[in-house]
Amino acid sequence: MPPAPLEPEPALCHKPHMESQEYDLMDMAEHQLWWYRALHQRLITALSGVSGRVLDAGCGTGGFLANLAAARPGLVLEGLEYNDIAASRAAAKSGARITQGSINALPYEANRFDAVTSSDVLCHEAVDPRLALTELYRVLRPGGLLVVNMPAYKWLASAHDRRVHNARRSTPAELRHWLKADGFSDIRTQFWNSLLFPAMVLQRKLLARGEAASDVATISPGLNASFLAITQMEAHLPALPWGGSIIATARKPLSKPEPIP
Repeated sequence: MPPAPLEPEPALCHKPHMESQEYDLMDMAEHQLWWYRALHQRLITALSGVSGRVLDAGCGTGGFLANLAAARPGLVLEGLEYNDIAASRAAAKSGARITQGSINALPYEANRFDAVTSSDVLCHEAVDPRLALTELYRVLRPGGLLVVNMPAYKWLASAHDRRVHNARRSTPAELRHWLKADGFSDIRTQFWNSLLFPAMVLQRKLLARGEAASDVATISPGLNASFLAITQMEAHLPALPWGGSIIATARKPLSKPEPIP
């Protein structure tokens, strides 16, 4: 039986002792592995109306920034990455300005960015989602766009999550609550990786044994192409009420509302 489609290593890990081999795998895989390609296309689509300066908060080894630069050469791109090795690779790969630091305390002035993306970062054990979202709100200009990707469903947690230090998975309602609590408006959430979701559940809950190997493993070109084709087809279908990941968009209002306690 071929390996089921799982979610690969997230873009940022705040653990200082994150194995360098995981960044090696990420660096090599993110331009060709189906999951990265599908995620990056969804992020680029979400940013279709954006101009100006964009931050990728938790940019890993820079694959998304490189793809975004190719798709939208008029944007001014910056990245934030906790790990110094990954930050160096991101700068070389993308040509963007990369700053080393934590999403819990962003090293930028207020109202700097027209849009911010952050993929599979709020789920990590070293990230405080409320602090991080407050910081993302602060560095966005009024009217600026936030795009967040999160792994779905607490019950789907597995050895993979332990390996990459995931402390939380979300539902759309939980993600909307976090965003609303920090003052964001025009909040929209949508599951994706929905057509492959049954295979993902089967792999994680019934077939997995012991500690999982890295999900950024090489798979056959045919299988990789098949998974990518399925996710690309899904992007043209009505959204389904389940999936392996959740993508959310939200805006910083032109006038700040009172936060929810």
